[in-house]
Amino acid sequence: MTIKLALVGLGKIARDQHLPAIAETEGLELAAIASRHDRHPDLPSFTGLHDLLAAQAVEAVTLCTPPQGRYALAKSALAAGKHVMLEKPPGATVAEVTALAARARKAGLTLFATWHSREAAGVEAAREWLATRRIRDIRIIWKEDVRQWHPGQEWIWQPGGLGVFDPGINALSIATHILPAPLMVTAADLSFPANRDAPIAAHVVMEMDGIPAIAQFDWRQTGRQTWDIEVATDGGTLRLSHGGSRLHLDGEERVAEPDREYRRLYARFADLIRRGESDVDLAPLQLVADAFLLGRRRQAEAFVE
Repeated sequence: MTIKLALVGLGKIARDQHLPAIAETEGLELAAIASRHDRHPDLPSFTGLHDLLAAQAVEAVTLCTPPQGRYALAKSALAAGKHVMLEKPPGATVAEVTALAARARKAGLTLFATWHSREAAGVEAAREWLATRRIRDIRIIWKEDVRQWHPGQEWIWQPGGLGVFDPGINALSIATHILPAPLMVTAADLSFPANRDAPIAAHVVMEMDGIPAIAQFDWRQTGRQTWDIEVATDGGTLRLSHGGSRLHLDGEERVAEPDREYRRLYARFADLIRRGESDVDLAPLQLVADAFLLGRRRQAEAFVE
């Protein structure tokens, strides 16, 4: 069975990741695009989801729009009887994604809240290795240059856009997947540029059953970009680098594979639809919400792109 899919939002992440991943996923056919600003040269393109659903026969919808306003789009798609895949973060709040999960369950539809970094090459091997070790300390360093990775994306600085937690939530998605027990935020410092409504940097203190965990997120990094998670255990030190694509055990590289994160996500989406199941894990988003709740706000230098 081929599942006809519509893609809503045709920005950088959609063009770089979603379009090629869909094309390479057996059993999926991209049938239409909805975007306020762009069109696809080879597919029916619409300015909004409502017009697309009225004109095109599709079974599923992927939402690649900013998290603000995504709830309304997902709600409309579910009401129209469509399966829904959500780009990360799955929504602007925990409550709205919880409500969407309840709607999908009631309608017998699939809702897939994706965390692409969990599909990085070294993540599953890291999870398996940690399952048999006693963890002593957890450190996350996720620092990048916002001008390089998010140019011109004003929504990301607005309420609900998450600021530095937009990339930082990728690290939290990996950590909540590989660690054997839940993380809990105990304190946070959030640095807000004087002219922005979302943080440019964050220092988050967490624990896992009393074991310390520290996360440092910063969007002001120039030069080498850093996406690392390090876990000290009684059996040595594990480090995931390059966003989870490389696994090191006591300094020896064990896994280094090319990026296939989104291809794995779409294969998973197709499988969930066929099985009549959903996958909605909100642990990473909950940690971000708790960091905002507990965070001490500090003013940073104004950010000008």
